[in-house]
Amino acid sequence: MASKRRRPRQKRQSQFFVKKGRVQWLNVLIVCVAVIGLGWLAQRSWQSKAETTTAPLTSHTAFIKRLAPEAQRLNKKYHVMTSITLSQAILESDWGQSTNATENNNLFGVKAYGTQAGKLMTTQEYYDGAYHTVKRRFRVYTSWHDSLVDHAEKLAYGTTWDSQHYAAVIQAKDYQTAAKALQTAGYATDPSYAQKLINIIQKYHLQRYDSK
Repeated sequence: MASKRRRPRQKRQSQFFVKKGRVQWLNVLIVCVAVIGLGWLAQRSWQSKAETTTAPLTSHTAFIKRLAPEAQRLNKKYHVMTSITLSQAILESDWGQSTNATENNNLFGVKAYGTQAGKLMTTQEYYDGAYHTVKRRFRVYTSWHDSLVDHAEKLAYGTTWDSQHYAAVIQAKDYQTAAKALQTAGYATDPSYAQKLINIIQKYHLQRYDSK
């Protein structure tokens, strides 16, 4: 008579949280700490990502880095200080976010005259001791590059009625003098235009691009 095979006894697998009817409090504590730690890390990671996405300095830095190489090249050709070009682009185009910059590729608030391609837009101008909302035609460019080139040529070659109109800007040895020369020449109607440019240059250390 064949003997019955005895099945091997299956060992009870010990549970992680309960073993032999006892709660393994140490394991429970370890899991709780791990869950809390992972939650904290996830929150920190989200906060860090949010800060990186929304911080103005990040987009500002990208804007400066995008324009700086071309501004430096134009400085060598037309002798317009890079810090002046960058600070004007920042101020006039609101870091490339203004309607004039996004729709017209106009970084410097350059107005259109005669047969120049232009678009009528609303702007603020200062006269009679106050700011006024007015309509003006602004140049339309095919790219930011074209806007940069036209700006450099405008300062280097002056206006149609005065080729030396911005000569003091070109001849300036430092950005403070150049900024004040721009205001004196009437580039903008804002009475604090020069100081705003100087403040931007100093805040973002744009003068470092002048020596490169």
